[in-house]
Amino acid sequence: MTDDMSPAERYALAKRRAAEQATALASFREMYDFELDPFQIDACKALEAGKGVLVAAPTGSGKTIVGEFAVHLALREGRKCFYTTPIKALSNQKYNDLVKRYGAAKVGLLTGDNSVNSDAPVLVMTTEVLRNMLYAGSQALNGLGHVVMDEVHYLSDRFRGAVWEEVIIHLPESVTLVSLSATVSNAEEFGDWLDTVRGDTEVIVSEHRPVPLWQHVLAGRRMYDLFEEKTGPDGTPVTGRREVNPDLVRLARMENSRPMGGRDRRRGREADRERERRQRSRIWTPSRVEVIERLDAEGLLPAITFIFSRAGCESAVQQCLYAGLRLNDDDARRRVREIVEERTASIPDEDLHVLGYFEWLEGLERGIAAHHAGMLPTFKEVVEELFVKGLVKAVFATETLALGINMPARSVVLEKLVKWNGEQHADITPGEYTQLTGRAGRRGIDVEGHAVVLWQRGMDPGALAGLAGTRTYPLRSSFKPSYNMAVNLVSQFGRHRSRELLETSFAQFQADRSVVGISRQVQKNEEGLAGYREAITCHLGDFDEYARLRRELKERETELAKQGAAQRRAAAAAALEKLKPGDVIHVPTGKFAGLALVLDPGLPGRTDRHRGWDAYDGPRPLVLTAERQVKRLAALDFPVPVEPLERMRIPRTFNPRSPQSRRDLASALRTKAGHIVPERHRKGRSAAVDDAEISRLRTAIRAHPCHGCDEREDHARWAERYHRLLRDTRQLERRIEGRTNTIARTFDRICALLTDLDYLRNDEVTEHGRRLARLYGELDLLASECLREGVWDGLAPAELAACASALVYEARMSDDAVAPKLPSGAAKAALGEMVRIWGRLDALEEAHRINQAEGVGQREPDLGFAWAAYRWASGHGLDEVLREIEMPAGDFVRWTKQLIDVLGQIAAAAPHGSPVARNARKAVDGLLRGVVAYSSVG
Repeated sequence: MTDDMSPAERYALAKRRAAEQATALASFREMYDFELDPFQIDACKALEAGKGVLVAAPTGSGKTIVGEFAVHLALREGRKCFYTTPIKALSNQKYNDLVKRYGAAKVGLLTGDNSVNSDAPVLVMTTEVLRNMLYAGSQALNGLGHVVMDEVHYLSDRFRGAVWEEVIIHLPESVTLVSLSATVSNAEEFGDWLDTVRGDTEVIVSEHRPVPLWQHVLAGRRMYDLFEEKTGPDGTPVTGRREVNPDLVRLARMENSRPMGGRDRRRGREADRERERRQRSRIWTPSRVEVIERLDAEGLLPAITFIFSRAGCESAVQQCLYAGLRLNDDDARRRVREIVEERTASIPDEDLHVLGYFEWLEGLERGIAAHHAGMLPTFKEVVEELFVKGLVKAVFATETLALGINMPARSVVLEKLVKWNGEQHADITPGEYTQLTGRAGRRGIDVEGHAVVLWQRGMDPGALAGLAGTRTYPLRSSFKPSYNMAVNLVSQFGRHRSRELLETSFAQFQADRSVVGISRQVQKNEEGLAGYREAITCHLGDFDEYARLRRELKERETELAKQGAAQRRAAAAAALEKLKPGDVIHVPTGKFAGLALVLDPGLPGRTDRHRGWDAYDGPRPLVLTAERQVKRLAALDFPVPVEPLERMRIPRTFNPRSPQSRRDLASALRTKAGHIVPERHRKGRSAAVDDAEISRLRTAIRAHPCHGCDEREDHARWAERYHRLLRDTRQLERRIEGRTNTIARTFDRICALLTDLDYLRNDEVTEHGRRLARLYGELDLLASECLREGVWDGLAPAELAACASALVYEARMSDDAVAPKLPSGAAKAALGEMVRIWGRLDALEEAHRINQAEGVGQREPDLGFAWAAYRWASGHGLDEVLREIEMPAGDFVRWTKQLIDVLGQIAAAAPHGSPVARNARKAVDGLLRGVVAYSSVG
């Protein structure tokens, strides 16, 4: 009590309280109507003390409060704050949040597409924009006090990772960095690196979820808890003791049990039937409609159901509509329609049908929606807004929703634990599971969140518990030098200083740390080698020499076997080159083995370079199989020579895209040649029989003194282990050599290539290099070479748009059966020239050992969007363009916006006032209309 204090004590207390009130944190806390969590307070105190911070905490825990405190500090100090995000959608959302708090006059937005109030003291931007500002030495950097990097765990993204590290490395030392990350298992390692490159950085890790998350499995009509909490003798829960629910374990065991055997088979069959009846009544995967109805009945809506396919999301909505599912009352339906009509008022009426507007609106009015990258950005924004307002209660989404967007739910449903990763169906990782289920539980609304996994046949509850119980995942760098990065660095710092800067990357930091463990393994291996050497000592002679002769014999026999295989492959390739359209063949192996009709022999010179193969791959015949599939085969499908069995006429009206055409021609193929059995290929005589080197080695082995040793085979086994361990040790030593200065070596190779092309001359950046410095993206060097060689000179704006599209577009999956449609005339010739230039650059990269597989170098340009870009830039309607390319509206908008961005770069990099610069700007004007213009998110 202050009454009991002396005057001096009361004065000291008043002074201390006044000092506390004077802090930035005290005034910041007054802006919120809730108490800050301990990790938020610790991070804010560190920032106010002048330190940088790395905050790693679960999704939905309120990490952005720390970023907002950095904004508060900067404004209080009269300095600037840049708030960066990895994607435009997140930038737009954060911009709106900060405008509500600080007012439109103090906050601006820079995303490449949009520039709003760019002189404001608080700027929200994508990280690429900040990277470009740093390289350009932008005046906007003056007075910059703080940079917030939201979702910095996106650092692991293959394409965006380099951008994050570039920014972190190149920010001025005076700037305080705030890094916000999901919970990662190596946060301390990442913090150590930040401490190295940025100075005093405090790492603050929080495992606590503000809203507890309960894990469930929905099987049949029952919702099972995934975990069973262990209790002590007094019935109280034992902290940290969670075991898999034994009911789920029994369920999995019952499903996997086999039919009974035994003497009384009739009784066994009856028992089997009874058990199967019980199983069917308890174990089944609920339908999507049943899941939503069950969650609604349990009071667990709103829910996000993650389905790892766009088509699956749309299908789920349709299934709910067909079932008559309604989650909104009449008042909610009216509010939905008002919001939707207001937000879509700018969309022309003629486009509404093309965009599926009316079906989409019906779902929204019922409280049901899809959310995926193929949707129109405006539609996605409306879904997000309605979901947050509680007017949409069931969303079926792809995993892209899990990043950053403020769209939490009471429940999250995972239909499956397997997803397509672009190459194969793979189990989701603990990190992905954590990211997806982290959406469950709305802070300040829900007492608890719920993650629901649907029962699937063969499910292992233990494996699911492992996913749910592993809360962290490691952060790995994807940093790689690029051509644009190289010329910008050399321009600012020269080669030597640039090399030093690149050696400070997180990628090199991790590589250097990993060398310590490898070195330790080398030391252990050398101890093992000493023991093996002793074990192979032979009293009759040098057993190491004898073992070497045996190895040489084995290697020679293997080499001859490979030569035989190579000869068979050459014969097979020669046979493929003789095929003609109409030849009936038998594909000997592979997924499409069997009878097939050659539609196109796929000879070198007729190849589609944009499809990822060329003359070096040999012929790749396009065939129609007897099962009605049209496929482009590869040399791997023909390990032995193939010869025509018959000849058939291919109708001129045959259309490989038409199921009816394929069915009719496949039927004719089976009728014509279905009875023919191909001749089996016989193995030839082994070349080893006549090889002089093999004869010499066998003679030398028999004559060696150790050949007569009684323990010869024991010694040989130890010798084999010795050389295997020696080989492994040499590989580890090469890894150590390879991991030291890896980033700098790649930079040196890039600089050497750029020197060959006259972009660099020692520390001087030439005119060509200055042009390259203004071109960003995966195909920066290709774009620069096209400008240099005048490939785009004389092209009309729409033709230039078609060509530039090849620099940004990448097909989601290849379709070798049908080549993309291209504009004719000058545009088609220019696209062909771009592919030729890429081929030259590809050969140069190979000569300089620049490896595309490691994420460095120029990927092949993809011509798949050229026709759409040409038609849209020429003024054709949305319905016509989308119908011709069979692409979702959302994808079309996204690729067009990326095309607009690269055309802006081309306009800036081309000579001032040149026709290419003018036409690039005209192309932007032609593209920025209709759905592209009124979609605010790229």
